[in-house]
Amino acid sequence: MAAKLHAYPPAEVEARLARDLPRWRFEDGSIRRRYQTHGWKGSMLAIGAIGHLAEAAWHHPEIAAAWGWVEVRLNTHDAGGGITDRDFALARKIEEVVAWHPGQEGAGLDGTPTDPRFAYIKYD
Repeated sequence: MAAKLHAYPPAEVEARLARDLPRWRFEDGSIRRRYQTHGWKGSMLAIGAIGHLAEAAWHHPEIAAAWGWVEVRLNTHDAGGGITDRDFALARKIEEVVAWHPGQEGAGLDGTPTDPRFAYIKYD
């Protein structure tokens, strides 16, 4: 049997987001992040990446999307819909992957060309 998950009180959720995930917010019982994209292709690519991470972690977010954005919402159903370490861990992994900006690392991966035909994520 799995251990009971600890749901954090709202004030602690807010504090952890401010400290560890400043682009995420706590709203309506979920931690959320909206990623801006350059269009449908970017939205679909972000959804695919988020879906892969969530499935691998066996934690399934709500995802909303449109032509120029994707929003991910996390909470833990096994903890009565509260926010747990599981949510923070997946949010960090999603942030690491979707917001990754290879052109800033200088490690041989330049990122997409500046030509708007190839852009897909709007980096913060």
